[in-house]
Amino acid sequence: MARRVVDRWMLKLIKGWLKAPVEERDEKGNRRKTGGKENKCGTPQGGVISPLLANIYMRRYLRAWRARGKGEQYQAVIINCADDFVILSRGYAAEALEWTRCVMGKIGLTLNETKTRILDASRDSFDFLGYTFGPERHRKYGHWYLSAKPSKKSIKRVKGKVRSMLHPGNKDKWPAVRERLNRVLKGWSNYFSYGTRLMAYRAVDNCVGKQVRHFLKRRHKVQSRGTRQYPDEVIFGEMGVTRLRSIHIGATA
Repeated sequence: MARRVVDRWMLKLIKGWLKAPVEERDEKGNRRKTGGKENKCGTPQGGVISPLLANIYMRRYLRAWRARGKGEQYQAVIINCADDFVILSRGYAAEALEWTRCVMGKIGLTLNETKTRILDASRDSFDFLGYTFGPERHRKYGHWYLSAKPSKKSIKRVKGKVRSMLHPGNKDKWPAVRERLNRVLKGWSNYFSYGTRLMAYRAVDNCVGKQVRHFLKRRHKVQSRGTRQYPDEVIFGEMGVTRLRSIHIGATA
């Protein structure tokens, strides 16, 4: 950044972003802090400056890729978003990966080896930008095809958002709760509106119906399971909760 930006106050602001501590949760749900003043490399996960800095470095890499004709040499194309990228190559994946490691090292970066791998996309699946890409068997006809569908991690994440919104301590009025819930569901479905998504939508719908039922049962002190008072037809009907399967059917009709 200092090669192009001479404003010392701007550089100080960027440095402050890079040194900002970040609180996050590990896989077990325990809180932990990363980054801070002692941080010597990398950008904070979720930091406001991180996508911009990632694009600056990726631009250097992509310029070298194009200038040296690596797309033609490796019969490959690159798809990237910030610091996430995949290289789609016809027969030269290992060579493309080795060249990428070399170039990244020259500009002071290293690949995340736990997320870096070579695979045959016609036989193996991989996750990218919330989607899972790979072979899928058609549920009705039984043949195999290459699909794009919401990843298991993406489905788990939106379910977690639904549960957190409908926690027992939520005292907001139902219309406000429903509005926030629908906003999350519609935003998720807008992003995951491509490819094979019916089973993912169904899994989210099942979670939403169950959590809304528990939420209303607690609020109105219903002693039973609540399935008679709040069946899915009521939750996704007169109560106005968005049903993703209805969105899918409307899009394919």
